[in-house]
Amino acid sequence: MLRLVTTSICLYCQRAQVTPLLLQRTCSSVTQEENPLVIDALYDLSVDISKVRKLKGWVLRQKPVYVNETVTLLRDIGANETVIARVLELHPEAILCKPEQMELQKQLWMSVCANNKDLVGIVEKFPASFFTSSSNHDNQKANIEYFQTLHLNKRIISKLMASAPQSFSRPMKQNQEMIQTLQKTFLDLGGNEDNMKVWLQKLLTQNPYVLLKPSDALCDNLTFLHNRGFTSGELLHLLSKLRGFVTELNPESMRLTLSYSQEMFRCTEDELRRIVLQCPALLYYSVPILADRFKGLLSAGVSVEQITETPTVLELTTQIVQFRILKLRSYGYDVCSGSLDVLNGTKKDFEMSYGKLRLRRERPIFNPVAPLRTED
Repeated sequence: MLRLVTTSICLYCQRAQVTPLLLQRTCSSVTQEENPLVIDALYDLSVDISKVRKLKGWVLRQKPVYVNETVTLLRDIGANETVIARVLELHPEAILCKPEQMELQKQLWMSVCANNKDLVGIVEKFPASFFTSSSNHDNQKANIEYFQTLHLNKRIISKLMASAPQSFSRPMKQNQEMIQTLQKTFLDLGGNEDNMKVWLQKLLTQNPYVLLKPSDALCDNLTFLHNRGFTSGELLHLLSKLRGFVTELNPESMRLTLSYSQEMFRCTEDELRRIVLQCPALLYYSVPILADRFKGLLSAGVSVEQITETPTVLELTTQIVQFRILKLRSYGYDVCSGSLDVLNGTKKDFEMSYGKLRLRRERPIFNPVAPLRTED
């Protein structure tokens, strides 16, 4: 009993000694003062200080900072005051970059940008891609030179650097391995070498993150689909339509999705392949997502046969489908007895279809032989 009491007292004493230290450390980090020079400089530039303070307040407490140097560089490439304020609000870390580092980045980006206007547009939309660590400079340069050997134009390379900067920050050999895998796959599946450059450009611009995926994932997924009966030509179609997202799948997830889809469509393997070729996106939806979308369509009165004829309707969320069905019904279109094609497409596509139905209802059909109604 005495030993237990002694142990408890010791533990209490240790906790009492640790707590003040923790409180002191916490308070010091919380009460660290903001750099008044940074606040004044950003205020003069019409930067929303409250937004910076809320999202990245730690930047305001750093030393040294290079606000004037950052602003000078942005002005040199043609950025106006509004753009400068927007860049510093979105990415205030820019003021922590050393002047020599920013100059190197400027020279690097100018090698893939047609002019200053294009560079300003990139910095405005992707400031974090421009103001990166100097430790990545050599990798960035090596990757630019490699992509230039592929005869990709400047616009494609700059877009890749802006939207997926991680792929340019890593060793060039890793990107080269993935590119060579994509090229070999394209040719092995029957692609024409004369079309390979255009195909590769399109795939990279649609999904630049494909470079960050392991090349083995692409091979494993295509092997799985081949074993499910897809021909080489069909696999090339899927690879192109999925815009490289096939690298983000795995055989097990596709197996579950295909199994559930076949059960819901009540179809054969051949019919299922036809449905997947019509709607390749079906492959990367999980079973819970597909179940929710099937349930939403069926509860709205849509039949399985209609979904089979227009499987791309499964690309829309349940909320979007319900909204569009109500819109169409308000103008006399019954999706339960008509085609589901009118539900498909982007918001703009649907508004065009919906607008045609509205005009058709509002515009009276003129019958030249019908008697005119006159008041007695």
